Amino acid sequence: MFLRVAIILQTLALFAAPITAGLLLSSPHGRALHSAAAYGVFAVALLHLVAAILVWRPGGGSPRPILYAVGFLGLTLAQTALGIAQVKTLHVPLGVLLFGMSVLQLSRVSVRPRPVAALT
Repeated sequence: MFLRVAIILQTLALFAAPITAGLLLSSPHGRALHSAAAYGVFAVALLHLVAAILVWRPGGGSPRPILYAVGFLGLTLAQTALGIAQVKTLHVPLGVLLFGMSVLQLSRVSVRPRPVAALT
């Protein structure tokens, strides 16, 4: 449950980032908004990593979500560095990739087989 919430928040934060990028181009306060969105994505990526660790260790789940969360956090750090360096040719496609990865992970976490009630 906690992992699902973290990934939902991550996907929403990644959805907000290109909106603030558009404001970056059209508004005098767009830079601050896009920067805040970037910090939000980073914070939620950290939350995702913590949630994955909590699902694995105390919950006895698979360690696979940890690998995904670490990779996602690494790509988020690369995305931030590319944005600061203003390398838009890599920053924009990496942002699209991050959003796609987050939606894919959300679909994997959200789809769970429901227990079927026994007929008695």
